[in-house]
Amino acid sequence: MSILVVGSVAYDDLETPSGKRDRVLGGAASHFSTSASFFSPVSLVAVVGGDFDERHISFFQKRGIDISGLQMIPEGKTFHWTGHYLNDINHAETLETRLGVFEYFRPQLTEQHRSIPFVFLANIHPELQLSVLEQVKAPKLVAMDTMNFWITSTRDQLQKVIERVDILFVNDNEAKMLTGEKNVTKAASQMMGWGPKVIVVKRGEHGALLFGQDFVFSAPGMPLAHIVDPTGAGDSFAGGFIGYLAKSQSALDEAHLRRAAICGSVMASFQVEDFSLDRMRTLTAMDIERRYRDFKSLSDFPDTAIFE
Repeated sequence: MSILVVGSVAYDDLETPSGKRDRVLGGAASHFSTSASFFSPVSLVAVVGGDFDERHISFFQKRGIDISGLQMIPEGKTFHWTGHYLNDINHAETLETRLGVFEYFRPQLTEQHRSIPFVFLANIHPELQLSVLEQVKAPKLVAMDTMNFWITSTRDQLQKVIERVDILFVNDNEAKMLTGEKNVTKAASQMMGWGPKVIVVKRGEHGALLFGQDFVFSAPGMPLAHIVDPTGAGDSFAGGFIGYLAKSQSALDEAHLRRAAICGSVMASFQVEDFSLDRMRTLTAMDIERRYRDFKSLSDFPDTAIFE
């Protein structure tokens, strides 16, 4: 089944211990749609300026991503983020954010987009997320991401979005900020009480915790000797997660959700191996299948009694 993603397409200037790159392709929607496109058809709704390079358009098209919803404002500038990971490879420090045309982005869905069964609301203003929910027609599944800025500045609007989605992606800190709980398990339980059927707590290099109605699953992170660029890893995780669910056309049952979490971890592990989306340019289905098996072996152990 197809996936609709609404979010940001951007330019990134970034620096990590592995080097520095300027004006590379970034944005939550870019990372999500690229990752998800390995599993299912994706339609991208976003906005860019007249400075957006044609080669990035070609990249989306080569990945089979529908960009009919990618608005271009010829006289405007594309959203531009500058940051680095020099002090902590797991946390970006923002140096500058230039919203450009993204400041005035108001997603308008086509009739075709309104009927897409899987919807992902990337990390954008809750008002925009709500506007998308008002436009879609009875989707099979809606998932969303958010960040600490929206939690502190637009809490009431964010709460309205959370109440209407099936899956909520947050990190440890965001889960605690949203609920006031210091324990992430208690936080997940509280958030499910607001409406979502599934809470996914992203834990960076440590993987993710998946909370369902009556189960908890821990998806490990892949132990990597060298991380080049963590930018977009969380969005790539979500892309693999939702991409798998759309591919399998599954309900939110435990078995499919567990596999989805591993698919998310697989895609995030590839994302960090190179700058921007460069690793995704060379990634193959065989690579994904092989690493999926590697993940299974990470926590596989003989199912025998400890005390016999």
